[in-house]
Amino acid sequence: MKLNITIDEKLYEVDVEVAEPEQPGTPHYNNMTGMNIGSVPLRVPAGAAPAAAQKVENEDKVARSPVSGIVVQIAAQVGQTLQAGDILLVLEAMKMETNITAPSAGKIAAILVKQGDSVQGGQILVEFE
Repeated sequence: MKLNITIDEKLYEVDVEVAEPEQPGTPHYNNMTGMNIGSVPLRVPAGAAPAAAQKVENEDKVARSPVSGIVVQIAAQVGQTLQAGDILLVLEAMKMETNITAPSAGKIAAILVKQGDSVQGGQILVEFE
C-alpha cells in the first residue's frame, strides 16, 4: 500500500506493508483524513467536564487555555491594561511552552490561576473588565 505523507510542507510517498490481515471489529480509517470512522465507546472521567463547560456571556472578556498543561509563568497582573496579543501567561504542555495571549485589548479583572497550577483545555484562565 502506498501512502502520501507531508512533513514540513514536503510531500513523501511511502510504501507500507500490511503485517497482518484485518480482524473483525478492527476500527476502519478514512483514507483521506486518517480519522477513525468506526464507533468505539468513550469513557470520560467524572472530573473532566467542568473546565470545558465553563460558560460566560462574552467570550471576548476571557482567555481560555487551548491545551491541558501546567502554568509556568504569569506575565500579567490584575488591573493591568493590555493590547490584543500581549502575553498573559505561559503554559507547559508535553515539554513545550505555549504563550497565552490577550484575545482583545482590555483591563485584567481577575487571574484565576497561579504558577504551578494544572489546567485543562478550555478552562478560563483570565477575565477582563
